Amino acid sequence: MKDENFYLDIFASQQKAIHHCLWLNFKYRIANIKFGVIHGPDNDWALVEEATALEMEMAFLDILPENYSQMTYDEIRDFHMDKEPLPHFEQLLGEIATKDGEILRLILFYKIPLEKLIRFELASRGYDQNHRWCGFEKSFEIWLK
Repeated sequence: MKDENFYLDIFASQQKAIHHCLWLNFKYRIANIKFGVIHGPDNDWALVEEATALEMEMAFLDILPENYSQMTYDEIRDFHMDKEPLPHFEQLLGEIATKDGEILRLILFYKIPLEKLIRFELASRGYDQNHRWCGFEKSFEIWLK
């Protein structure tokens, strides 16, 4: 019998477990559900929800980076070569891969501030950092500070 509250996902790659864990921690941040990585049963890596880890009496490994600012080209290459990519990276890389090359070169050549463009776009939608409606005025205060 499967326990609906028991979350365990196995990965052969430690990096893939970490990337999926970061996504789930972001996705469920509003619900305050935390995920972490533990050693898996067969010399692999298990992604578990905090309540599951507590039930198993296991602690999360201290291996999650704070952010992706130190991502390497080798890691990006791994994303591209993955036969079963994580959906959020597949979507992100797909967006970039389908952009006209001249637009991508323009962005790099003139150092177009993508973070500012993204912040402005998010401010224009009227939602806060947790995707809760706050109105346009407040949204611009939040995102354009």
